[in-house]
Amino acid sequence: MPTVLVTGASRGLGLELVRQYAEAGWNVVAAARDPDTAGALHDIAAGPRATVAIHRLDLFDHASIDRLARELRGCAIDVLINSAGTMGKGKFAELGLDFGKFGSSDFEDWQAVYRLNVIGPMKMAEAFVEHVAQSQQKKLVTLTSILGSIELNKIGGLYAYRASKAAVNAIMRSMAIDLGKRGIAATALHPGWVRTDMGGPRADIDAPESAAGMRKVIAGLTLENAGRYWMYDGSQLPW
Repeated sequence: MPTVLVTGASRGLGLELVRQYAEAGWNVVAAARDPDTAGALHDIAAGPRATVAIHRLDLFDHASIDRLARELRGCAIDVLINSAGTMGKGKFAELGLDFGKFGSSDFEDWQAVYRLNVIGPMKMAEAFVEHVAQSQQKKLVTLTSILGSIELNKIGGLYAYRASKAAVNAIMRSMAIDLGKRGIAATALHPGWVRTDMGGPRADIDAPESAAGMRKVIAGLTLENAGRYWMYDGSQLPW
């Protein structure tokens, strides 16, 4: 039975990925910042056929990441999914392009966005690379955004979030090259504009559709097609 580790597992896309992988019979390592308040996650774990292990993980705290890696020593992780992310303070769903517009930068918030969206996935990869390397499938995925595409940016704004996703795209491209030598397929994956707390109620698709599409892309991920800018529907985005 394969094993998947999902960060940001308490809500949104992370929660839905946990649900779908559990229903598909996978062993799921569900990592959440505050498991005590993750009622929906515990409901999934309590399912009759679910094999879900819930772990505390604070991506802002590198000691927390190292601690979880030690706790899972010897556990082969077939797929590691960096799902946790943030747009920063405020809500894009309410503010639209007024969120993160030029002249309104909060640089402490920038640092928080970068710590979670950029440094977090990099630290996770370095902490868990041996777990992934000893698995059968050997896949490492970071959820990104179409807003990280430089070529597709025609409207500006959203500076911190765009920059963080462009940065993590570059990281995943390099990671695909470096880890490919060890048989690990790494890639960036855009989940679409999804109706979650982050995406808001006017988004294009719901979390189940996005997660199902992403699982299909991940299932088809190989060393030959790794390091690309995938979208949940199997298409590719320009950098």
